[in-house]
Order: sequence, then structure tokens, then C-alpha cells
Amino acid sequence: MIYPIIAYGDPVLRKKAVSIEDGTDVTLLVKDMLATMDGARGMGLAAPQIGASLRLFVVDFMRYIPAIKDRRRCRKALINPVLTVDSSVAPNSYEEGCLSIPNILVNVPRREKISIRYYDAEWRLHEEEWTGLPARIMLHEYDHLEGVLHIDYASILRRGLLKGKLKAISQGKVEAAYKMRFPS
Repeated sequence: MIYPIIAYGDPVLRKKAVSIEDGTDVTLLVKDMLATMDGARGMGLAAPQIGASLRLFVVDFMRYIPAIKDRRRCRKALINPVLTVDSSVAPNSYEEGCLSIPNILVNVPRREKISIRYYDAEWRLHEEEWTGLPARIMLHEYDHLEGVLHIDYASILRRGLLKGKLKAISQGKVEAAYKMRFPS
């Protein structure tokens, strides 16, 4: 099933997501989230973006980072992730977009080296280190689990300038190449 992407303005995007109980069968949810992400041509998708306030996100680096050849390493579900940022690495700003806030790019400074511990859909524990774009993607999706959006990194002036566009998105006045669900 392909879910509609939850649009900016829906309270679920601002809630801190709750942990998933160990052993819960999330196989179908993960499959549907991957299909939804693929349908929207995204690099990542967090559960709150489909209306589920759960600590789960999916990523797929394969089409954006062809140098990584191992599909299992590139396409995965991360359940109850715990993320640590390497503060010894200087932040790097890069324009980020978000499926929940289409057509709005914001320069987001991030430290692009992380360690992440998570469970996969079979509840196997993984601990990995990532740098560069994969780290940035995971940080973006992790922010969704914390109720943080990429627009929160914009300056106060830039946020003021975006206010009208954000209001239009929350009212459904936006073009997207995928289905969206707007706040009522």
C-alpha cells in the first residue's frame, strides 16, 4: 500500500515519536513505507510522515550514491534508532528538501559523521557509522522522529519569508508528484 505523505501543518509532524515494542511485527509497515518512499522518489521516509507516530524510518541511498553497491546496506528500515553525532567534525551546510514540505529547500548545517544503533525489521540489532550524504539523510529522518523539520534550521528572517508558502502547503495549495494528506 502506498500511503499519502502527511503535509506540513499536521500535528503528527511535531510530536516526538514513540518507541516500538521489541518484537512487534512491522514487516508490512516497512514494506509499505518503502513503497511510499519509492513512489515519491524520496531518499528517506519517517513513520510520522505517513501519520504513524512511531520511531521508525526507511532509507534508500542506492539511486543517489551509486558507489555503494550493497543494496542491503543502502535500503533499510531503522527501528528505534539511537543516533550519535560526531562533534569533532565541522558542520557542513547543504540544501535539504522534505516530502512533507514540497518545493521548499533550506540550507541545513549538519555534522556529517554519525554513529547509529537500530533494529531492522527482523529485530536484529545493528551498529553502524556513516558519513556524507547517508549521514545527512539519516539525520533528517531522525529529526522527524523528534518532531523537528528542516525548516526549523532556517533563520528567523527566512522562516518569515516562508510563512505564506507554508500556510499554502497546509491548506493543500501545493503541487507534488505524489499523494499527500493535508491537515483538516
